[in-house]
Amino acid sequence: MQRLLIVAGELSGDMHGARLTKALKRIDPSLTILGVGGRNMREAGVDLIHGIEHLDVVGVPGVQQVKAVFRTYFAVRSFLKATPPDLVILIDNPGLNIRIALMAKKLGISVVYYIAPQIWAWHRSRLKLLARVVDHLIVILPFEEKLFRSAGIPCTFVGHPLLDEITGDGQDKNDLRKDFLLEESVPVIAILPGSRMREIQMHLPLMLEALMKVCPSIQFQVILPIAHSVDQEVVTAVCRQYPLKVKCVLGQALDVMRSSDVVIVASGTATLQAGFLGIPMIIVYRTSWVTHFLARWLVQVEWIGLVNIVMERSVVPELIQGQATAFRLAGLIQTLLSDKAAYQCMSNNLSGVRRKFDRSGATDRAAAVIVKHLMKTSGGVENSTE
Repeated sequence: MQRLLIVAGELSGDMHGARLTKALKRIDPSLTILGVGGRNMREAGVDLIHGIEHLDVVGVPGVQQVKAVFRTYFAVRSFLKATPPDLVILIDNPGLNIRIALMAKKLGISVVYYIAPQIWAWHRSRLKLLARVVDHLIVILPFEEKLFRSAGIPCTFVGHPLLDEITGDGQDKNDLRKDFLLEESVPVIAILPGSRMREIQMHLPLMLEALMKVCPSIQFQVILPIAHSVDQEVVTAVCRQYPLKVKCVLGQALDVMRSSDVVIVASGTATLQAGFLGIPMIIVYRTSWVTHFLARWLVQVEWIGLVNIVMERSVVPELIQGQATAFRLAGLIQTLLSDKAAYQCMSNNLSGVRRKFDRSGATDRAAAVIVKHLMKTSGGVENSTE
């Protein structure tokens, strides 16, 4: 019986780890899967050795978050030394996982990295390190495979796992509006300020202030999906500070976007979800000035939004740091709500996002790559999955 250790960080990694676990079990039910993750992985049948509750670091981490990362690192190190698994699968979270990969390789344990760290944006100098400590990379963005292969890293592009959710049977927009108690005939704006408290603090007041500037001239409805990873009461308390009716729902971000006409979203994976759905959006992002200064020095890409990065051009507007003002955001919202030609142009441009990713089934393909690699390393097959 072969034993796998999956190491995820943050809510998104936990969700990807849960889906990957189910896909692996469908291929080989005999696998024993252990992990560092959260509620989603536990419910998928992973035997957790540590939680992720305090690994939601945004920007410069605080003392408690740093302590949590170190606790996780040392817990994983002790586990690997005491009961080494047949394979370590790392999901995103490069700050922790590259260190774990280095440790695993020193112990002679094979490493597969699923959802590669975005070193193409931050640290291309890490390509050599990654080539040394990772046996196989599984990537989800279409341009990544060529980059990593050129650095000598065995790599497979499997598509994006979010497409599996998008291409499933979704409810009609009007049915969703009925479920959310929204009027069918009035435009709906979805606001997604982020899945971590720091992001909520940075983005939610900005979004609400911008909407307040728009509402005297245009009628619209506002809906906010609250991530399970943040304090619901804190979010609703912020909303109550503004004389604006905001429909708050717990989770259901995808259905909320499906019910909307415009999405105002913090930079992150949600931008790609909205892109797959073809919904016009405005991307915003604020962080501490220290983090912003470091990012401007280190970042090597022209855009911050995944939709624009994937399309290699400015398809949707980005308001970053000092540009992210209520006045500028209100102007962009007003344009999308009042200018049908501008709205349709953005919608048409977004139609190309999904085509960049070929097809759904990314998680199943990732699981197949992992099982094949596992067979190879245990002597079961001769050919690589490269």
